[in-house]
Amino acid sequence: MTMRIEGNRKGNPRTMAKPRQDDTQRLDDAARAGWLYYVAGRTQDDIARQLGISRQSAQRLVSLSVSAGLVKVRIDHPIAACLDLAQALRTRFGLRLADVVPTDPSSGSTTLGVALAGSAELARRLADPEPGIIAMGTGRTLKAAVEQLSPIGCPQHRIVSLTGNITLDGSASVFNVIFSMADKVAAPLFPMPLPVVVSSPQERALLHQQKVVARTLSLAAKANVTFVGIGEIGPGAPLMKDRFISPEECDELVRLGGVGEIVGWVFDAAGAILDCPYNERVASAPLPPADRSDVIALAMGPAKLAALAAAVQGGLVSGLITDEATAEALLA
Repeated sequence: MTMRIEGNRKGNPRTMAKPRQDDTQRLDDAARAGWLYYVAGRTQDDIARQLGISRQSAQRLVSLSVSAGLVKVRIDHPIAACLDLAQALRTRFGLRLADVVPTDPSSGSTTLGVALAGSAELARRLADPEPGIIAMGTGRTLKAAVEQLSPIGCPQHRIVSLTGNITLDGSASVFNVIFSMADKVAAPLFPMPLPVVVSSPQERALLHQQKVVARTLSLAAKANVTFVGIGEIGPGAPLMKDRFISPEECDELVRLGGVGEIVGWVFDAAGAILDCPYNERVASAPLPPADRSDVIALAMGPAKLAALAAAVQGGLVSGLITDEATAEALLA
């Protein structure tokens, strides 16, 4: 870490018998106190003795050296670039949370860094003593984040799944995270006992009327924080890989302008949920409004770039955990 102290006078710090109270002198005193604290490594007691003032006055001068812009800080470490990118993402897209991890080109994992950061954020929310509702989406990165959790007891929270894990042929997806959380988190868990996509809008309406499903949907709508993955729509679409939709249905969604999906809901480049026959059959809970609660996405990589851009620009999410290369591409 490199620091530079700027002041109105130059020279070495010197003992001050009695400080004048005009603004110029006070800034000089703050510069001396800042130099002694940040460069010479003196304690506030040392500064008080050297400048002939009280410890409280020394503390105030050190604080003034920062607030007045006399102390310039530069962190010489790769993580500093990630912090800058996170701030740029928050500013550009109006996000309430952004976390950027370094990109490791030599790593064979496409989720590890983001999964670790996502796990830390999830653990922080689970440790909140205030009772809340935590909604969980699905996806490979989100499942990897849950697997990184240390066991935690948080009976004050209710954890609800936004989506089911059953395909049209009756088989189950391994990337629904609510069941993975059962091994890590001691809290009431509410799975969504439905397929991700059903055969018709009428079937969806009938299933949503079932008491246990209606209760789960009601909980999901009240979530304080939601964690989701984001999938692309195209040749490598997770919805197609996991057999929730056919290749022909995927091609049709691309033709209609679909670029991404969250818990099965397909959206276009503007972040608007597509008005199409497919979305009329999605049985997942609607996404909680990101302007009223935290909706945090975990995603990275070139294949997800269009979907990520649409989600942050369209306000589908209020938080993003991603890697350095993806953040740079979003900001380009």
